[in-house]
Amino acid sequence: MTEPSHLVAIRESYDTVAADYTRLVKEPAELDPVSRAMLAAFAELAAPLGPVADLGCGPGKVTAHLAALGVPVFGVDVSPRMIELARTEYPELRFTVGSMTALDIADGELGGILAYYTTHHTPPQWLPTVFAEFHRTLAPGGRLMLAGHVGNGEHLRPTRAYGDHPVSYESHLLPPDRIAELLHRAGLVVTTRVVQEPDGGVKRQAGTFLAYKPE
Repeated sequence: MTEPSHLVAIRESYDTVAADYTRLVKEPAELDPVSRAMLAAFAELAAPLGPVADLGCGPGKVTAHLAALGVPVFGVDVSPRMIELARTEYPELRFTVGSMTALDIADGELGGILAYYTTHHTPPQWLPTVFAEFHRTLAPGGRLMLAGHVGNGEHLRPTRAYGDHPVSYESHLLPPDRIAELLHRAGLVVTTRVVQEPDGGVKRQAGTFLAYKPE
C-alpha cells in the first residue's frame, strides 16, 4: 500500500529539524499555566486506566513529563530521528516509530492517548482515519487528550522551520467545533474544550480537547 504523501513530508521534515527542534521547543515545565494544568488533568484521568500512548511524541519531552506524573506512558512518532533522540535522552522509556493512521497497537489496548500538537499536520480528509484509530485502540472508558493549533480553516505551507531548515509538511488549522464534531463521529465523547487566544507567548490560537471512549 502506498504511504500517504503527507506522512512522507512529515517524516522527512521532522528528521531534518529534529536536533534543532529538540533544542528550541520548550520543556513541559516551561509551558503556560493552562497547558500545564491540562496535561496534569489528563495524567490524573488516564494514569489508573492502563498504558498511555503519546502519539507524535517527537523527542519525548512530554512523554517523560507524563511519566514523572505517574503515567505508564510510551511514545510513538513517524520520524525515526525523533525516536532516536527520545531513546537517547530517556532510555528508561519505550519509544517506537509508527503512524497515527495505522497504529501497531491492539484493539482496546490503551487506557489513554495523548496527541499533543501533532494532528494539525494531518489533512482534514485523513482525520476520520486517525480518530478511528484512536477509538479502536482505546479501551472502553479510555481517555484522550488532543491539543494543537486551531483556526478558521487556514492552510499553512511553511518552507523553513526550527533553525531555518527546509520543511515540506503543512498545517491545517480547523475550527474547534469541527474537531469536536469529528471526534464525536469517531465515537468519542468530548468532555472539555479549552481554547487559548494568541498572546505574548502563543503565536496562534490553540485548542485542547479531553474526551473518552464510552463503556
